[in-house]
Amino acid sequence: MGRPVYSTEQGRLCPDCAAPVARCRCKVRARTPDAGDGVLRIRRERKGRGGKTVTVVSGFALPEAELKSLAKQLKQACGSGGTLTATGLEVQGDRVQQLLELLQARGFQVKLAGG
Repeated sequence: MGRPVYSTEQGRLCPDCAAPVARCRCKVRARTPDAGDGVLRIRRERKGRGGKTVTVVSGFALPEAELKSLAKQLKQACGSGGTLTATGLEVQGDRVQQLLELLQARGFQVKLAGG
């Protein structure tokens, strides 16, 4: 049997730690960056996107607030939209070379991944 997900006294409960959702710390722990190897990887993807191309940057080891700020700056510099996902930063369009130069200028170690 799994953990309870609702309590009449406390409301919704986290399915992982059974704490009230308002006080749950599971997501905070899950968002802490892992060290990785310190290398950002840039790749171009089209699969599963209706033929549209996106550029994905993965391997960030930054706190969430800094990552959001960096993502905003990179998207503005590229003049394109994008989003932060669990796998990394997705920027709309083929922006591999542009992101490579921007990230290297900011002192990140960057590699091109994929074909």
